[in-house]
Amino acid sequence: MQFYVRKRRQAPAVIIVALIDILIVLLIFLMVTTTFKQQPALKLALPESSQAKKTGASEDAPLIVSIDTNGILHLGADAKPVSPERLKEELLAAVAKKPDLQLAISADQRAPIGQMVKVMDVCKEAKLKSGGVSLFTKEPGKP
Repeated sequence: MQFYVRKRRQAPAVIIVALIDILIVLLIFLMVTTTFKQQPALKLALPESSQAKKTGASEDAPLIVSIDTNGILHLGADAKPVSPERLKEELLAAVAKKPDLQLAISADQRAPIGQMVKVMDVCKEAKLKSGGVSLFTKEPGKP
C-alpha cells in the first residue's frame, strides 16, 4: 500500500501590485473623460451674441463682475456683493498685483444698463487696459 504525502497548500495570495495598477488606470481614465464645468454662483440669463468667442483653456481665468436683475454688483467666483466704490478699490488692488488683469462682465438680460456703465467707468478709473474687459454672453441657440 502506497501512502501519499499530503502537501500543505499555501493560502491564496492577493497580488496588491496588480490591483493598484488597475486602480490607477481607472483613475486616469475617469479624470480624462470627466468634464469639469464651473458652476456660477448666480443664475443669470445672459444675452445672446452672434459674435461670442470661447475663451481658451490656456488663458488665465478673468476676474468676474456679475450684475443681477436688481442691478446689484457681485465680484469674483464666489459672487460676493460689492458697491461701485468697493469694486473700484478691489480692482485697483488687483491691477496693482497683476497689471495685465482680465475682467469679464457677466450681466443678466434684465440688468439695468446704468450699472454696466458704472462698471465700465470703474474699470477705466482703475486703469484697466481696454482689451482686458470682455462681456460674457451665451452662444446663439444654446440654453
